[in-house]
Amino acid sequence: MKVVCIGSGNVATHLTYALKAKGIDVIQVWSRDLANASELAKIINAVAISNLNEIDRSADLYVIAVKDDAISTVADALRGVKGLVVHTSGATAIEVLSPLKNYGVLYPLQTFSKAKPIDFTNVPLCIEASNEEALEVLKGIAQLLSSPFYEVSSDKRKILHLAAVFACNFVNHLYTLSDKIVEHFELDFEMLKPLIMETALKVQTELPINVQTGPAVRNDEQTMIKHKDLLNSMPELKEIYQTLSKSIKKTHL
Repeated sequence: MKVVCIGSGNVATHLTYALKAKGIDVIQVWSRDLANASELAKIINAVAISNLNEIDRSADLYVIAVKDDAISTVADALRGVKGLVVHTSGATAIEVLSPLKNYGVLYPLQTFSKAKPIDFTNVPLCIEASNEEALEVLKGIAQLLSSPFYEVSSDKRKILHLAAVFACNFVNHLYTLSDKIVEHFELDFEMLKPLIMETALKVQTELPINVQTGPAVRNDEQTMIKHKDLLNSMPELKEIYQTLSKSIKKTHL
């Protein structure tokens, strides 16, 4: 199988690494920035390109791993190819690729950073396809990568993506705010890391609602007042504290 990767960001990097590790030949990497394409292409022994017109039209699989609003532009450039074209977006419907003959979605439900290695065998893959033949190809790729895979419609995938924003992006932002608080009061974020790890481990075996702790779930008003007083000089964080505390209390009525 010959693969063209259209994109050179976090998802493109880890997906091409995983494909290459399984012996799949990634022949080209495209990016608007040739330097970015070259950086990834060099690692996986592919050809770097920055012009969509230079894409090899004889590949078996085209992976579109670009920002969501650029997917349709890339799809237009791939009109007429015989290979399967997939995008990797969680929030974009499969229909964005409908001008093509064989198309689908290969959405890895994970957070990726270029610099951090990840075991792709544990990454859930959400797949969807325009026809049975394309679906079988995607199933084969998922099985080759040894990843758990799920057939998920575009509507359901958007819901998963929304939930992932809450579970990952928002949580990480709260880590950032937590770091801001301890830095403001001359403390070290390192002290909080065991707490973060224990919280993450709990939800591997229990429902999140069953392991909620803290002053809001205990309805400890005196402690919450003290916390809000400490945040008087940080009004945006105080507002977030009040909103989240209210949500926790409402959830545990």
